[in-house]
Parts: sequence; structure tokens; C-alpha cells
Amino acid sequence: MKTLRQCIEEARKNKVAIGHFNFSNLEGLYAIARSAKHLGVPVIVGTSEGEEEAVGTHQAVALVKSIREHWGIDIFLNADHHYSLATVKNAIDAGYDSVIFDGAKLSYEENVKQSKDCVEYARSVNQKSGRDVIVEIELGYIGQSSKMLDEIPEGVQMVTSAEEAKRFIADTEADMLAPAVGNFHGLLKHADKPRLNIDCIKSLASTINNPLVLHGGSGEEADFIPAIDAGIAIIHVNTELRRSFTNALKSYMDKNPEDIAPYKYGTNASLAMEATVTEKLKIFNKIQ
Repeated sequence: MKTLRQCIEEARKNKVAIGHFNFSNLEGLYAIARSAKHLGVPVIVGTSEGEEEAVGTHQAVALVKSIREHWGIDIFLNADHHYSLATVKNAIDAGYDSVIFDGAKLSYEENVKQSKDCVEYARSVNQKSGRDVIVEIELGYIGQSSKMLDEIPEGVQMVTSAEEAKRFIADTEADMLAPAVGNFHGLLKHADKPRLNIDCIKSLASTINNPLVLHGGSGEEADFIPAIDAGIAIIHVNTELRRSFTNALKSYMDKNPEDIAPYKYGTNASLAMEATVTEKLKIFNKIQ
């Protein structure tokens, strides 16, 4: 089996992106895995701090490892948007393949300090264990909630400059960078998302050699391919999966109000999520 780092480098070489999808239950995890297996592409599944608590840290590791080994697919587990060294350590120690320390709301100096602490801890674990835990850091606030929004979250920074990114990577020595390029978490209820800043992505990619990660990917379809061609290597999607699951579940229960078997209505919702994942993975991997 390939490592996550190898899959990322292959994606960059082939000018495609690896899809990253969050899960908080078996229906979601299986939906993502089925889609990746069907299309024959690598995939990253993620748990935020809240999702990790819902699934269980060690349980998430065991589930993904089991799917990887028994399904024979390149599926990797990421600790998405963790906000402290303690939670980052917990995920690394449990066996996560990668972690994201999100210090975007901190001052630059504090973001650097805490990001570097996370990087140093991962490096020490890698050296002792022979693992290859990847550390991603975030520069430029893009919000925190994967939900339906009335307006763009307050404080969202629309652009991370190439100069800021170069300095940040040099100061932290992290593996990957999640910049602000016109993106934000969630979906707007009554409007389309603003377009991504493709020129900003190009500038970042030409200035630093680290893989770039696009967060808040729900709803950005018109800009996915230009963003990938400009240098994005991983794209995160969560809100659309939650919406697919919830809408399918509501629809099923409206039509079958007497059904109390979770595996029945859960399966219907899982298939809806799978359709959403497949749609995104085809775009990210340029599959017709």
C-alpha cells in the first residue's frame, strides 16, 4: 500500500487533487470508502475534534485501518482542525496518518509557536516509530463551522499572501499549508460562494514547494479544476455531505414514518452521501 505522502506527491505530479471528506458515523465512512473503491482513487477521511469525540479516537483509527487492509484501498485518516497541542498529540499517538493544527485565529507569533510544537512532536514520533505523520498548518482565518450560513463568517481573511506563506513555512517547518484563497467553511443559504482567487493559489504554489490544501470546498465546483491546475493538492468537503445525509434521512422518514430500523434509513442516507462523494472525486481526479 502507498503512504499518504506518496499519494499526495502523485496527485501533484498528475495535476489532480485528493478528496478529503469528514465523517462522524459508519454510514458516512462507508459512503466515502465505497466511492473511492469504485473509482480506484486514494481518499482522506477526517474527523474534527467534535467528530473524533463522536466516533472515538482509537475507534476511528481501527475502522480506517480495517477498511484499508480488507478493501485494499488507499484510505487515510486525518485529524481535521485540531486547536491544541494536546489534541494533536492524542490523535498522533492513536495512529492518525496526518493532523491539522489550526491556529488561524491566533496572532502570527502564537500560531508559529504552537504549529512548530505540533511539527516537532510529529517528527519525534516519526523518528522513534518509523511512521510518517504529516502535519498541516493553517494561515488565514476561513471560519470554523461546516453548516448552512446566512452570511460569510465574521473575520474571514480572503487572501494569504505568498510572502506570509513563505515565512510561515520557514518558521514552522510544517509539511502542508492551508491558506486563505477566497474560501471559507460552510455553505451560504441564499447565495453562491464567492469565487476562489486562482491567482493567489498560483502565487503561493510558485513561492513554496509544500502541498496546498483547500478547505471549505463545498460549493466551489466552478473553481475546482482551475484551483487544482494552479497548485491545490487536497480539497476538503464536509457541509455538502452533511446536507446530503440529512436531506435523504428526512425524506426517507417522511415516506416511512413507521420504520424504526436504523440500518434501513441509515443506508438510504449513506447512499446519498456516496453520490455526493463520487461527484466530487470525479471532478478532483478529472474523471469523465
